[in-house]
Amino acid sequence: MASPVAPLAVSARTPRPALPVAPESTRGNRMMKTPFPDIILASISPRRGELLEVLGVNHRAIGSDAAESEEEQLTAWEIASLNAYRKARAVAKRFPDSIVLGADTVVCLGARLFGKPRDMTDAERMLEALQGKTHQVVTGVCLTHLRSHRQQLFVETTDVTFLPLSPKAIKLYLSRTRPLDKAGAYAIQDHGGWIVSEISGSFSNVVGLPLERLAGALESWSGGTRAVEPA
Repeated sequence: MASPVAPLAVSARTPRPALPVAPESTRGNRMMKTPFPDIILASISPRRGELLEVLGVNHRAIGSDAAESEEEQLTAWEIASLNAYRKARAVAKRFPDSIVLGADTVVCLGARLFGKPRDMTDAERMLEALQGKTHQVVTGVCLTHLRSHRQQLFVETTDVTFLPLSPKAIKLYLSRTRPLDKAGAYAIQDHGGWIVSEISGSFSNVVGLPLERLAGALESWSGGTRAVEPA
């Protein structure tokens, strides 16, 4: 079902939308019993870390050095799946007794793929191509436990419709955000109402992790409550 995103007044004072707050039972006590296992997040993305906190998942973030594929002959689904697998596998080799989560998000408009922009000029080109149209945000998620040879891979897709945007509106949006580390050159949680008119599907998927689907997956992996201690 489509979810309208109310346009926001274009103002430097517009506050950043907050992510949902984790339940009280999962905050402030990393040893609290939860329906989810402890995991390693194969990413240092603050957005994905925040989303896991929303679920109350005890986790440790470790960056993956896996090379990301951007092969043009692959579909967005294939690229997101492959990169999520590579990220999880690279970290799992170092921690074979831990459950490792890898994720990758790709933006696509038809067959055209939008990764992270090379520079601000490239970011402008991306938003110009997306403005006034409906595109897809595709996130691949891989859960793996190397020691037991167990793995689960799934992909979630969300439709996002952009408002018609003038070159001036695009430049203003980019000046208020940090687009260079984001697929498609935008983040829906950062002044999303300036550029997005509607989403259909998982909102959190556009941020970086499909929480609804991930929660069900993690429950099937649950088997202990030992916290992952920080390095």
